[in-house]
Amino acid sequence: MEPDIEEELLCVEAELQDVQDQIRALLDRQEKLYERQSELQTLLDGYKISQSAENKAAPVAVEDWSGSFEWDSRADDTRFNIFGISSFRANQREVAVRASATNFLLYFVMESPLLLVLCFLSFRIRMLFFQVMGLTALGIPAYMLTSTTSKEDEKYIYKALDKGEGALTILYVTPEKISKSKRFMSKLEKCHHGGRLSLVAIDEAHCCSQWGHDFRPDYKNLGILKIQFPNIPMIALTATATYKVQTDLMEMLHIPKCVKFVSTVNRPNLFYKVLDKSSVGKVVIDEIADYIRGSCSNNESGIVYCFSRKECEQVNELLSLVAKELRDRGISADYYHADMDVVARGKVHLRWSKNKLQVIVGTVAFGMGINKPDVRFVIHHSLSKSMETYYQESGRAGRDGLPSECILYFRPGDIPRQSSMVFYENCGLQNLYDIVRYCQSNRKCRRSAFFQHFGEAMQDCNGMCDNCAYGTEIKEVDATYHAKIIASLLHDMQSNDQRATMLQLVDRFRAKIKASAGASNTPASDLKKEEVEQLIILLILDRVLKEEFQHTAYATNAYVTLGPLWKQALQGKKAVKLEITIGQRGNKGGSPKGANKRTRTSGLETKLDELRIELSSSHGGIFPHAVLSMQQINMLGHQKPTSIEELEKLIGKVKAEKYGNRIIEIIQPYVTLENPDVMEQDLRKASENGGNKRLKKKDKNLVYVESSEDE
Repeated sequence: MEPDIEEELLCVEAELQDVQDQIRALLDRQEKLYERQSELQTLLDGYKISQSAENKAAPVAVEDWSGSFEWDSRADDTRFNIFGISSFRANQREVAVRASATNFLLYFVMESPLLLVLCFLSFRIRMLFFQVMGLTALGIPAYMLTSTTSKEDEKYIYKALDKGEGALTILYVTPEKISKSKRFMSKLEKCHHGGRLSLVAIDEAHCCSQWGHDFRPDYKNLGILKIQFPNIPMIALTATATYKVQTDLMEMLHIPKCVKFVSTVNRPNLFYKVLDKSSVGKVVIDEIADYIRGSCSNNESGIVYCFSRKECEQVNELLSLVAKELRDRGISADYYHADMDVVARGKVHLRWSKNKLQVIVGTVAFGMGINKPDVRFVIHHSLSKSMETYYQESGRAGRDGLPSECILYFRPGDIPRQSSMVFYENCGLQNLYDIVRYCQSNRKCRRSAFFQHFGEAMQDCNGMCDNCAYGTEIKEVDATYHAKIIASLLHDMQSNDQRATMLQLVDRFRAKIKASAGASNTPASDLKKEEVEQLIILLILDRVLKEEFQHTAYATNAYVTLGPLWKQALQGKKAVKLEITIGQRGNKGGSPKGANKRTRTSGLETKLDELRIELSSSHGGIFPHAVLSMQQINMLGHQKPTSIEELEKLIGKVKAEKYGNRIIEIIQPYVTLENPDVMEQDLRKASENGGNKRLKKKDKNLVYVESSEDE
């Protein structure tokens, strides 16, 4: 009688958990509908009032930022001619318009005395340095105030804050300065009293919330800023915030009535792919190297993320085993992790940012705050700890809007290592299991997992993930009997006060199946070791099994134990279906769009890429993409401007003035190549003047040939 009651109780508890999950989802949806209802009602009321002649003298402000505004031309001019950005991204213009209630975001970058930006934490100070360096190259007075700031610069910054002396438009600080430096807060108050504080911007704002995937204690103290400066506009920015995190941020930062601008999580230029990961480390590295050689023939930049510092070094060591072949292809790699010497770490990052190093093999310590838009691929050698973490890390690819790829190598055996690291975090295991479901899905669109996780309506993937781009052969195995054996094994072990890791459980299961293979009533099993691991993970996700953790002096071990629904599995009442991918993936309808759009660059584009690297070194060590972005190189390669005026229309005035002559010098020969009449004139001039250039004519196609001065 008692076992039956316990079993029913466990089933009821499991069903209650499902109901609670559904209630939470419905409440989130209800809140979003209430918000939209309020927005629509405000718009409707505003429309009715605007139609009423009696109320023309007292119009009602409506929060609709899609129309035209008097500062649009100034915004577009600053965006294009100063920053060299061809167009706003989604919601960027709207945020700038909203900020214009007191200070227009782009306008006061050039006109207002101070903009305060709070970036990430101290061990990413180099990221702040790169931001400052890029802005300084654009002629914008920018500084950073951190533990590494020189005494001279610190004195200059504090004098500017205190008395308004000197040029200071943008100041980068770390959250520690807000929470721990009384001197800084005192100077900031004087800056505010002098009317020189224009805006507070908090980057990576999800770090404020303990519900966020990367909570940082110093961030939770940033709410003091709104208390100290209640009339100063505040912007909180993050790329990865669920509805729960957004609500938490509004409370912590004391901005309950803020306007939220939420962009879609869909990055249509990114191709998402999950690949089965071999248990043999070298095989995985060989596959990564083959991918880089085959798909990134233009020496395109990329990141390979690893689970731990040790693994990071091993991956880089294995990459070096194929170094000769990689060097023959122009591919170079180095590793990066937080425990490295700060100077060595900085050199690696700098080489990669300047395109002198193609691939960085890094832990999650690498990437936060990077400002490199032309990353063409992000490869995860190991599993991320959550959907938010993976979305953020993979989202470092293709920030310039050009096609890029996000590849995740997955094997069930990696899960215990991650779970033992995150089980103590808020929703740590739940977040991990969400990304595991993403990986194990053989039919569902990869993007749909992002839409579901961030509470966004589904959108068409447009063939930009492996499950949508390819057909997948799937074998469905009835694993009900296998689940029964696993539950029986664990029950017997727990009765004897024994525990099993996943690998130990796999070995015991396979031994049990082998021992009973001769019995006439025993179904045959052809599950491979990796497939048994996949089954165990499936049972954990379905709450038949669960993970438990034990600390030792050296590590935290993850064990597999019985979950709430184990008795149903033991009695064969719970049907278990295991999906196994077999054979090669076939193409569903044409090639995937992500890879094939990355065609080999033209000769002119290669020359322009070399030029931007040269110019970046000779202009204060700025990054190549600060000279010319890949979109601009593509445009120049197609349109081939031959005057400064034409060039300004493509890359803006500031860049055209700085680099225009050199760019046109590179482009000119390629324009001549396409114009036979001009080539004939050059041929005659070269012949008459005895110049150092020879032109050959063959089959009506003229070829431009460089010769040395000796020739």
